Amino acid sequence: MNGDGAVNGVDVVDGDGVELRRAGGPDAAGMADVWLRSFAAALPTVRRAHGDDEVREWFAEVVVVRHEAWVAVDGDAVVGLMVLDGAELEQLYLDPAWRGRGLGDRFVELAKRRGPQGLELWTFQVNGPARRFYERHGFVAVEWTDGRGNEEREPDVRYAWRP
Repeated sequence: MNGDGAVNGVDVVDGDGVELRRAGGPDAAGMADVWLRSFAAALPTVRRAHGDDEVREWFAEVVVVRHEAWVAVDGDAVVGLMVLDGAELEQLYLDPAWRGRGLGDRFVELAKRRGPQGLELWTFQVNGPARRFYERHGFVAVEWTDGRGNEEREPDVRYAWRP
């Protein structure tokens, strides 16, 4: 085990057989697919700023290459993803079929281990389930915007977690 709570880049494998591990280039396509399905299911009223191909390219050329990206894998299938950029929890998306099964909890606990001094994140105000999820994990709303600062032009809220 190393200092990030993982063995060889793999987080503890839970009883459900799902493994959390660092993402690599081959995971980008599965990550993009999860992101697209999750966004469509969780945010049907939010305008996406980028098309499917742009999202796939962004995961392959930016997310996996430049950020600390993690995936939840069930067998060979990516079923969730988390992306950290320093103390910023940039992305946390689960395949809709995997919601409510504790996978998001595992990702947040991993994020807290990776960012023990604190974390921050943005979510859309309209995303009530995500807001309740983060609040349940100790995140506190610290800033509300009218959406002018994001590509979707959707009102959002910044959350912070401090140990």
